[in-house]
Amino acid sequence: MRDRALIFAGLFLFVAIVTCPLWWGIAARTSTQGPELKLAEGKTCVAPADYMRASHMQFLIDWRDGKVRQHHSQYTAYNGAHYNVSLTNTCLGQCHGSKKQFCDQCHSYVAISTPSCWDCHQDVSGKTATMATAAVPGRMP
Repeated sequence: MRDRALIFAGLFLFVAIVTCPLWWGIAARTSTQGPELKLAEGKTCVAPADYMRASHMQFLIDWRDGKVRQHHSQYTAYNGAHYNVSLTNTCLGQCHGSKKQFCDQCHSYVAISTPSCWDCHQDVSGKTATMATAAVPGRMP
């Protein structure tokens, strides 16, 4: 019977430690809700949103490999629509606005760095993307 105070103190300490992340999140006013990402008005994505959330990186890798290795410059989407295989012109140019407004928001939210392919293969001038072939010595654009 004399150990009742120690037992309650131990239980209280245990519950406080276990629920500490919950209280820390409430005190910091953080949210588990992800960033608000919007498509351009009247545009549809090349794949369903749930699929793109789960597998967009593999999708983009497959797109790249198809364009570079098999020379497939057109993509037929799940709904039968045809798209040019171009990250800058198709994804960012028509649907998602800019890399900062779309890609970087999610990558920052989940603390993932942007792939290094963006260093060379993004046309930030607003003109048609060329996939940086003109910058490679010995290659014709």
